Amino acid sequence: MKKTLRRFIANFISALMVVILVASCTASNNPGTNTTNNNSATETITVYTALEDDQIGKYLESFKQEQPNINVNIVRDSTGIITAKFLAEKDNPQADVIWGTAASSLLIADQQGLLEPYAPKGLEKVREDFRDTKNPPHWVGIDAWMSAFCVNTIESEQENLPIPTSWEDLTKPIYQGKIVMSNPASSGTGYLSVAAILQLKGEEKGWQYLDALHNNIAQYMHSGSKPCKVAGAGEYPIGVSFGYRAVKQMNGGEPIKPVFPQEGSGWDIEANALVKKSEIKPAAKVFLDWAISQQISEQYAANFPLTAVKTDIEIPKGFPQDPFGQLIKNDFQWMAKNRAGILEEWTKRYDGKSEPKS
Repeated sequence: MKKTLRRFIANFISALMVVILVASCTASNNPGTNTTNNNSATETITVYTALEDDQIGKYLESFKQEQPNINVNIVRDSTGIITAKFLAEKDNPQADVIWGTAASSLLIADQQGLLEPYAPKGLEKVREDFRDTKNPPHWVGIDAWMSAFCVNTIESEQENLPIPTSWEDLTKPIYQGKIVMSNPASSGTGYLSVAAILQLKGEEKGWQYLDALHNNIAQYMHSGSKPCKVAGAGEYPIGVSFGYRAVKQMNGGEPIKPVFPQEGSGWDIEANALVKKSEIKPAAKVFLDWAISQQISEQYAANFPLTAVKTDIEIPKGFPQDPFGQLIKNDFQWMAKNRAGILEEWTKRYDGKSEPKS
């Protein structure tokens, strides 16, 4: 009797182990219950951006928290280079999303049929003048950046240089060889500054002004932020750059005074777009939804006083208290339409002072 009972128990345990093993195998083949298979569903998107390096990582933290199964492959460069790369890939686009790149550049891409219309969630909260007028829009803005001078106060004092307050001041002989500026052919910041001069003064007087400014330029740099960075390091007293960089360096303790020119600042919108491809990944649309959300817009506002989605964030210290009043009257269609001709003329006249391309 005892042997029979022991044999029954042994057989029962063996049968139970088989049931457990089968159940385990079944569960491992069910993607809804297996972490490994959930991870295998991860999707990767490639995002082209001209946002600053020190912004991208912080911005993406919230996206990674919300969408852990979407990998974001960032390709970052200055606006001119990103634009040229995107246009060159017209027949075989590599990017899925454009994020934080000049609206004037996206207008050019749109003219060539490279953008897919898309209305991201929350579009109704975006300022109408910060997005494409088409319905659905081909691009949607997130914020605006504006030209500014980065003046090294220590170097200026040592060299007896007055603090310039206007575009006109920069042409004074006292600043000869003391100014560095972004190259408009490679930098969106450089282009918005040149476009601002041509719109403020008209083309004939605008080119005359740029000739006079050229006499005082030590070097044109292939980055919107580099003129401010080298000014902060004391290599040159003045860098023609943009507001975010000047304000960030000042608030970081560098001897930089941000100057927003009296005549007004050139500006452009940092904007997003869905890239037209034969296969559009759902994750690309998820990214664009996130990129205009309230949460990330508050992070944009911590860096820029002008955001597409209204926030309660205070204007960062160092910016004009009326940032919209600082902007020139800007025609984005004109900027896009005339970009190639302006850059061709600019290169012919002034490229001899451009820094070597790395």
